[in-house]
Amino acid sequence: MISAGSQHLHRKLRGREVQLFAVGGAIGTSLFVQMGAVLPKGGPAGLFLGFVVYGTVILCVNQCFAEMVCYLPIPCPYVRLASHWVDEAFGLAMGYNFFLNMALGIPYEIVAINVLLTYWTDEVPVAAVVAACIVLYAGLNILTVRYFGISEFYLSIFKIFLMLALMLYTFITMLGGNPQGDRYGFRYWNDPGAFVSYLVPGDGGRFCGLLACMIQASFTMVGPEYISMAAAEAERPRSVMRKAYSAFVWRLMFFFLGGALCMGIVLPYDDPTLKARLESGSGTGAASPYVISMTNFRIRGVPSLVNALIMTSVFSAGNNLVFSGSRLLYGMALDGQAPSILAHCNKRGLPYIAVAVTMVFSALGFLQVSSSSAQVLDWLVSVLTASYLINYFGTCITYLHFHASLQRNGVDRATLPYKGRLPQPFAAWYAVFGTGIMTLVLGFDLFFPGHWELAGFFLNYTMIGFFIVCFVSWKVVKRTKYVWPGTADLSFNGLKEQIDAYEESYVPPVRGRISRVLNSYFE
Repeated sequence: MISAGSQHLHRKLRGREVQLFAVGGAIGTSLFVQMGAVLPKGGPAGLFLGFVVYGTVILCVNQCFAEMVCYLPIPCPYVRLASHWVDEAFGLAMGYNFFLNMALGIPYEIVAINVLLTYWTDEVPVAAVVAACIVLYAGLNILTVRYFGISEFYLSIFKIFLMLALMLYTFITMLGGNPQGDRYGFRYWNDPGAFVSYLVPGDGGRFCGLLACMIQASFTMVGPEYISMAAAEAERPRSVMRKAYSAFVWRLMFFFLGGALCMGIVLPYDDPTLKARLESGSGTGAASPYVISMTNFRIRGVPSLVNALIMTSVFSAGNNLVFSGSRLLYGMALDGQAPSILAHCNKRGLPYIAVAVTMVFSALGFLQVSSSSAQVLDWLVSVLTASYLINYFGTCITYLHFHASLQRNGVDRATLPYKGRLPQPFAAWYAVFGTGIMTLVLGFDLFFPGHWELAGFFLNYTMIGFFIVCFVSWKVVKRTKYVWPGTADLSFNGLKEQIDAYEESYVPPVRGRISRVLNSYFE
């Protein structure tokens, strides 16, 4: 079994690949399509404000991730740090919760790819689409980390190009650059209106609409965990991680908030086409507000191009999830929280058994064969949203223990490889309360008259029960001890010193001019 420290010998991901890897995981179907599903619930202002409010939470979460991961860029960092700095049972519960998050995300993206294909034809067998995705994901993740990095580099570039193009489309058309010469600007914010009363009339309904948009934001605005999963396989981890987390603050927030704003500009929340497609659950690509807007303007060819680019975005997100899930299992196996066989690597340092186990969950994509794709997507979204929030909640709890140990040992935050601008531990506490409250209100609409569904309640809250069961079971069986704040071992049994030595002895490889220029922007 390869030790945690020896994994540093296998670093291959470059700075630009790690940062685009983070983009690949964070930008997916939701940013281009699914955000439009809450537009009729919150209206354009509700959608934008929902993302702004939750954005303050994710910024604090990102800072907690950044300071810990840059300090100890180890395999599966934030889960293993939770075990070491809080409680082994706490880390195990976080690990399996996050693994299910990654593993269930793979069939989610596969289902989305199949639905995107229906924009052109429904003649392609569902089983064939699922099988093709499984083969491609397996190939890209088993060949080598290097090929994975290259594939994610180019796939993520497509995502960035698509998002920038859609923002440019919004800007040009709202100023009259469309076939009809319609200078519509912010018209839809006035007619039919900026806010929607969801579930109940009046201000209470507008608040419910805003809350629904915040819940959508908690599923859409992700990314810090994807950066962390590449920490142990970066060429120069601390430098690369520091740049990646700093870039998240402005790059991905620009895309998230910009996307929420643009969706409310190009289409009114009561658009009949959007309503019909959301009710039918067919044609994910066709249900994108951007595609509907282009269709309304009778723009030919471009909607198909957008749908195709969305498909590359979805494929990239699934590819990213396979990588993250397998590295999570590998890291847990190193700490004895998963079968030791999952820590076996080939001569190139690839945890091939962990990759294979993660790929097994791809088979859930075959659920579409007996159920509608839209229904399967709804099931997976409900479970995944809770899982994201629980992981962020747990990570911020871990950070509070880390910060307490820094203070007790007299370590100045200014000396850390990464020091965020927000004051600590206040930012961590804000994120703890923000993610905790959002987790509890995920299924708030179920408690209004006529909206109760037992299945919906189970899907929204089952991950909370799963987390508690994992924590209590491991606590009882292993009799783990809680690490009181301020008493955590900041050296991680000497692993920090190994990383320090690696950083000091690192010799950058010789690269060509183009590669050096590209890397200069990321490292």
